[in-house]
Amino acid sequence: MSQIKVTFPDGTVKEFEKGITPFEIAKSISKGLGKEALVAEVNGTRRELNTPITDDSDVKIFTFQDAEGKDTYWHSSSHIMAHAVKELYPEAKFGVGPSIDNGFYYDIDINTNLTEDDLIKIEKKMKFIIDRNDSFVRSEMNKNEALEFFSGDEYKTELIDALESETIISTYGEGTFTDLCTGPHLTSTKYIKAFKLLSVSGSYWRGDEKRARLQRIYGISFPKQNMLDEYLQFLEEAKKRDHRKLGKELDLFSIHEEAGAGLIYWHPKGARVRNEIEDFWKKEHLKNGYDLLYSPHIGKSQLWETSGHLVHFKENMFAPMKIDEQDYYVKPMNCPFHIEIYKTKLRSYRDLPLRWAELGTVYRYEKSGVLHGLLRVRGFTQDDAHIFCSKEQIEDEIIEVIRFCNFMWKQFGFETLKYYVSTRPEKVTGNDELWEQATRSLEVALEKEGLEYEIDEGGGAFYGPKIDIKIKDALNREWQMSTIQFDFNLPERFNMKYIGEDGKEHRPFMVHRALLGSIERFMGVLIEHYGGAFPDWLAPVQVAVIPVSQNYFDYAQKIVSLLLDENIRVEFDKRNEKIGYKIRDWETQKTPYMLILGEKEETNGTISVRKHKHGDKGEISFDEFISALKETVKNKINNN
Repeated sequence: MSQIKVTFPDGTVKEFEKGITPFEIAKSISKGLGKEALVAEVNGTRRELNTPITDDSDVKIFTFQDAEGKDTYWHSSSHIMAHAVKELYPEAKFGVGPSIDNGFYYDIDINTNLTEDDLIKIEKKMKFIIDRNDSFVRSEMNKNEALEFFSGDEYKTELIDALESETIISTYGEGTFTDLCTGPHLTSTKYIKAFKLLSVSGSYWRGDEKRARLQRIYGISFPKQNMLDEYLQFLEEAKKRDHRKLGKELDLFSIHEEAGAGLIYWHPKGARVRNEIEDFWKKEHLKNGYDLLYSPHIGKSQLWETSGHLVHFKENMFAPMKIDEQDYYVKPMNCPFHIEIYKTKLRSYRDLPLRWAELGTVYRYEKSGVLHGLLRVRGFTQDDAHIFCSKEQIEDEIIEVIRFCNFMWKQFGFETLKYYVSTRPEKVTGNDELWEQATRSLEVALEKEGLEYEIDEGGGAFYGPKIDIKIKDALNREWQMSTIQFDFNLPERFNMKYIGEDGKEHRPFMVHRALLGSIERFMGVLIEHYGGAFPDWLAPVQVAVIPVSQNYFDYAQKIVSLLLDENIRVEFDKRNEKIGYKIRDWETQKTPYMLILGEKEETNGTISVRKHKHGDKGEISFDEFISALKETVKNKINNN
C-alpha cells in the first residue's frame, strides 16, 4: 500500500500506510496512549478515532486530559443519556445536548415531570446501553433529507431550517437511536466508564422564556470511577460553599422575586462587608493615581445611539422611559458618561494619562433563566475605570493596570491568576495598524512583568483587543474576573481629541478596565472562596462579646466600647441563653473571635478569647488582643 506522511504537534513527521486511523497511530506511539486516546484532530478538524486518513496530514491525539477530549467524552455521554430517555419515554423530543465546562446536559420535551427517582432509572438504562458497546456511526444527508428524517420533531426541524440550503447535515446513530449532531463522538459506548446524572431543572427552548418550557438533565462522566468519586466529593464541598445558601444563613443579602428578579437587597452584615471592600477599592485607586467619578443612572437615547449601545446592545437594555417627551434609558454601562466628562474641555497631552474610576451601578436585562444569585443579576455595581492616554503612554499604563490587578487579588487571598490575550475577531472597528499595536502592547506588558499568557484567537471585541485575567478559588475553580480592554470605537464615535505636543489634534487611546468585575459577582465568588468565613479585615462581625451572665454586662459593655473606639465591628450578645448555645451559634455564624467574660475576667481585667475553627485560645489582656487583631486587619491577613 502507498504511504502517507503524518505530522505531529511537535513537528515530528512519520510515515504510515494510507488509510491508517488515529486510533492505530495512537497505539503505535505507545500502548498507554492507545488506551487513553478519545478523539483526534486531522488537518484542523476534529474526527473520530476510527476515521481513515488517506492523505498527508497534521494529526493531534486528544485524551481526557485535554479540553477537546473532555468535550467529546461528555458530548457522547449526553447522546447516550438521550437514548436512555427515549427508550424509557418514547414520546420524548430533544432540544440541544452539548458538553459544558463540567459535564453535559440535554433539554427534553417530555410529558413526565422528572424526579430524582427518574434520574436513577435513566442511569440504569444508560448502563444497559453502554454495556451493549454499540458504535457511534456518522451519516450525512442534505437539508431536505434531514427535514424528512426528523419530520414531526419541531425542535430538530427548526434547527435544520436555520441552516443554509447547501449545508451537509450529519447525524450520529448508536444502536436504535439517531440524533442530529455535528460530532465528533467516541467510537463506541464502551468508553463511558463512570457517570452520574446530577440534577434536573426547567429550561426554555432557545433560552427564550416565551417559548416551550423543557426539562434539562445535567450529568457528568469520567473514564475512571475514582475520578467520578473525587468530583462528587468536590460537588458536596461546593454545595456547602454555595453563596446563595451562605448568604441566607449568614444574613448577608436576599433577592425578592415579588419585588424584582435579579435585584439584590444587602442586609446590614452584607453591607458591612461590601462597604469594607468599597472603602479599600477607593483608597487603593487614589493611591494609584486615579480620580473618582460619579455619573447619572439614566441618559437620553441620543447618548446611547452615539455610543452604539442601541445598535449592538439594545436587547440587554431595559425599555426606555418618557421624560419631557424624550426617551431615557437606565445605563447598562458607565463609559459614555465618562466620555462626556472628558469632553467638557479641550484636553492637552499634558493632561494625559487620565485615570477615572467609578463604582457605578448599571442595569442590564438578563433573561430570567440565566439569573443566578449574586453571580448573574440585573442591577449591579461595576468596578469600572477608563484610562485616556496617548499612543506613547499606552504600554506603561497597561503594565500599571496588570500590577494593580495582581495586587488587588492577592489582598483578597487569590494567589493563582491566569492571563489571556484576546485578539482581533473578523469584524472590527479601527485600522490594522492600531489593532496590531494595541495587541502587541498587551503582550509586551505581560512579558515585561514576566507573566505567562495564552492567546484567545479572535476573542477580542469588535472595538479592540483585551487581556482577561482568571482567578482560581479555594476549590480550584476558575473565574473570569478582571478585564483590560482597548476601545477604538467610542473615541471615534464621540470624536474625542487632545492637543499633542506638536500642536495638532490627536485621538486618545481609551482603555476600559475592571479589576474585581462587578461588586455583586465578586461578593458571590468571595463568599464561596472563603466558605463564608471571611478573614478578620472583612468579617461583618469581627468580635462577639459574650458575658456568661447578666452580672457581667457592665464589664462587657466596657469591652464593647473599647472595641468600638478601635473601629472594630463588634456585637454584644445579651441573649438569655446558655453560654454553650451562644458559642455554638457564633461559631456557626463564622465570627472570627468570641470574647467570653465572667467573674475571673472581670476580676483580672482580662478577656478569654475563642477563635473560629480553633476554639479556646486562653485568657489575655485586652491590649494584647486588640494589638494582634489590628495587625491582622491592617495587613489584610487572609489565613483563617
